Amino acid sequence: MIWCVEDDASIRDIEVYALQSTGFDAKGFEDGDSFLQALKTEKPDLVLLDVMLPGTDGTEVLKKMKSNSDFSDIPVIMATAKGSEFDKVQSLDCGADDYLVKPFGMLEMVSRVKAVLRRCKPKDENVILQTGNLTLNVNERTVIISGEKISLTYKEFELLKLFLQNPKTVFTRDRLYNEIWGSDFIGETRTVDMHIRTLRQKLGEYGKLIETVRNVGYRMSTDGGKNDDK
Repeated sequence: MIWCVEDDASIRDIEVYALQSTGFDAKGFEDGDSFLQALKTEKPDLVLLDVMLPGTDGTEVLKKMKSNSDFSDIPVIMATAKGSEFDKVQSLDCGADDYLVKPFGMLEMVSRVKAVLRRCKPKDENVILQTGNLTLNVNERTVIISGEKISLTYKEFELLKLFLQNPKTVFTRDRLYNEIWGSDFIGETRTVDMHIRTLRQKLGEYGKLIETVRNVGYRMSTDGGKNDDK
């Protein structure tokens, strides 16, 4: 989930639309105060934060985030005024991970978001993901079910890892396509459906944990579910 904090409604709507069109979940906030309030109940994967905001400005919002251990690890991209070197330096000094200079294009924005998410992604060192008797070892790239090793292709493994890392999270087909195949891959989202089908078959009884969310995409259940590819 990407949160866009921007007081200009037209710019905010375009940012949210551009992110959603490239497979991200996105939400907009018109000021820093409403954004900080929302942080108390939900945590985004990245924040696109405008410096010039009514009330609490972007720099103060950034300082509050970085001084709070619950939010300090959230990546932040600051949107700064054209030619304002002070805003750029201050943003980086306060803990921003990157900045965009207004006016910026939506393709550049999406590219920066992807780059920051890659840089800030936690290292997969000694990570073991498990549900029931299904165990995925990220380091060894192995999947074992009830003591039996399951052979998965690279893409199938990445899909399963993503689901196990984000249980109950609904992924659209576009987002799965973007996450696993990347924006440079030439193909179609039907590829996702085919890989999900073969992954379910290989997982046997655990395949039912990958639920189809009708007209949306897929999610990993923690308590089972019905297979429904219609």
